[in-house]
Amino acid sequence: MKIRLVNSGVFTPIDDIKTTLTAPTDGFYWIDADVEDLAELQPLFSLHDLAVEDSQSEEEQRPKIEIYENHYFIVVNSIRFDDEEIFLRALNIFLGRHFIITVTKQKIHELRAVKPLLWEDEANSPDRFLYILIDLVTDNYFTVGDRIEARIDQLEEDILMHTKKSHLNEIIGLRSEILWLKKVLGPQKEVINTLNKKDLRLIDDQLQKYFSDIYENAVKISETFETYRDLMSNLREAYQSSIANRANEIMRVFTAMTTIFMPLTVITGIYGMNFDNMPELHWKYSYFAVLGLMIFLGSGMYYLFRKKEWL
Repeated sequence: MKIRLVNSGVFTPIDDIKTTLTAPTDGFYWIDADVEDLAELQPLFSLHDLAVEDSQSEEEQRPKIEIYENHYFIVVNSIRFDDEEIFLRALNIFLGRHFIITVTKQKIHELRAVKPLLWEDEANSPDRFLYILIDLVTDNYFTVGDRIEARIDQLEEDILMHTKKSHLNEIIGLRSEILWLKKVLGPQKEVINTLNKKDLRLIDDQLQKYFSDIYENAVKISETFETYRDLMSNLREAYQSSIANRANEIMRVFTAMTTIFMPLTVITGIYGMNFDNMPELHWKYSYFAVLGLMIFLGSGMYYLFRKKEWL
């Protein structure tokens, strides 16, 4: 657990947790905690039992905002895209009048990235911290969206150039993750909308208006992932068409080969008959003549098929 006094964006480490119980003269306290630290923090800050229970739960948390007497409990999902797989990590936030507590189970990039922004913005209140943090979390969805779009483009190019069976598994897997992500974006969008429109006493009225900009970005993200879902459907159709075209190409080659060998088979069948009165059988050069005729017919038909682009 790390405790910092944030005053005009400047961080001052705090060693004694009890110091944070009293509001500072200037600034606010940021407590960056792990789930295990909630046992100590709950009685000190009168954190609601249900909020603490949700933070400690092993189950996936739905984005939400809950309003209690002396604090708000907010859950948003941070996003990562590693090794072609999407990860969502819950960011639990307890917002008070003079403090903000962030609780995570895994490391979240936005908590590290927020520090220089707080200094640049000269943040001096916990609600300002909340705004900057949620803005960072939302913007990161655009970054992940760009990587997903690049992956879709690369997958489309690979399918058009050389279709593989593994491409279908990639399409199904990526489409499932996009659908799952879009399902999660709905509640998160509503949380941001609540911060934008609802009368919340722990958030300054002037600052509350800025959440409308984050909400617009959340709507754009939701629409973008809706587009990605449609692109994945198109990609699956492209895969199936490519497989069908490839099968047609193979069948066309086999058909052409069969057609070429048909007259050759007729010739060999004729001269394979066991009749005595076949003058060509007793001719000195009959073998070479028939063989030459077969080569001429086969080559001629092959040339004809190539000219008509059937092969």
